[in-house]
Amino acid sequence: MGTTEHWQWRTVADPAALEDVPPRLAPQEAQEWCNFTLWHPAELPAGCDRAEGTLRKEAPPGRTGQDSGRTPWSEANPAAYRTEIGGGGRRLRLKQFLYDWAFPAADHPALWGSETLPFPIGADRVVWLGTDYLGHAAASARMSRTTVELSVLEGEFTGEELVALYRSLRPAVPGAAARVVATPFAALSYWARHHEVAMVSVPTGLFAFHRRTPPHEGDWVAPERLAGFLAAQHLPAALGGLPADSAAVFADAAGARELEVIYTSGGGDELRLTLQRPGGGRMPFPPQREKHPGHAKEIGLDGQPVYLAYVDAGVGPFDAMWHDPAAGVQARLLSSARTGWDKAFALARVRELLAAAPLSGAGSVL
Repeated sequence: MGTTEHWQWRTVADPAALEDVPPRLAPQEAQEWCNFTLWHPAELPAGCDRAEGTLRKEAPPGRTGQDSGRTPWSEANPAAYRTEIGGGGRRLRLKQFLYDWAFPAADHPALWGSETLPFPIGADRVVWLGTDYLGHAAASARMSRTTVELSVLEGEFTGEELVALYRSLRPAVPGAAARVVATPFAALSYWARHHEVAMVSVPTGLFAFHRRTPPHEGDWVAPERLAGFLAAQHLPAALGGLPADSAAVFADAAGARELEVIYTSGGGDELRLTLQRPGGGRMPFPPQREKHPGHAKEIGLDGQPVYLAYVDAGVGPFDAMWHDPAAGVQARLLSSARTGWDKAFALARVRELLAAAPLSGAGSVL
């Protein structure tokens, strides 16, 4: 069986060459500029007759005259695509991008802090409905790694209409999704490729963990070295059937170090593992809850205490932390949300990792 070709995309060589205003571009044309799968709706909500898309192209870090839609908290210039859908006195916005500076908080960062509800939208994906930071009715989903955020700008849309819109989303370019997902996260990530850009301090899940030290600290493992690297760290090459995708060691000037491994399915679902020596990293342990609605408890898993947090017991996303004294390691496992990934699935992955006894060998990087 052959391997899927990796995704290649266009970038602007100099930030000064970026347009002052993101240009209007059809999604089929914009896909070649995106380091993520670009989606477009096959059907619009009733009364809507307009779907106009604009593209913010990727460029190296640097401030320019282009302020519309750019990241306000850094000099980074990652790609993003914005679609405004409207008609009949109603209007909403879809924003698509690769959330690549950290694990997306609870899998729906745009809805952070609000009560959220998940709805299936096909292909095991779920969309979350809630309220964004501006108080607008909003929604968010991860689809083949792409974060697709929706915000209602004018008028009212029912929850059923928003879910139907997500269910109608199709890849703008057939075949692009498979190639994007087959590409290692480390190759897609703007922050992994531009170490001079400061990391963004954002929530990563229901338990607190922020990296705050600039510049970006990730020392990413080359793809050809990944298998040997994982074996040396006593880490599985696959977790829950998901093959390892990328790995990095994060370290700050004070000597704190964490090892992170990303496992990705063929559909873009993700498990992200973070490991540290007790007191040697920046993950608080015992864990501290972030301010986002959800459930958290300490449970016994085959005699091993595990802290488990989640938004929905049936679809996740899950945030598990534990201390394995035998291996001398503290661990955290985050999952993306999807149907079929319930609490039993999350705990089974913790069992897999306990059995692997990560970092117990002499070749540990931590």
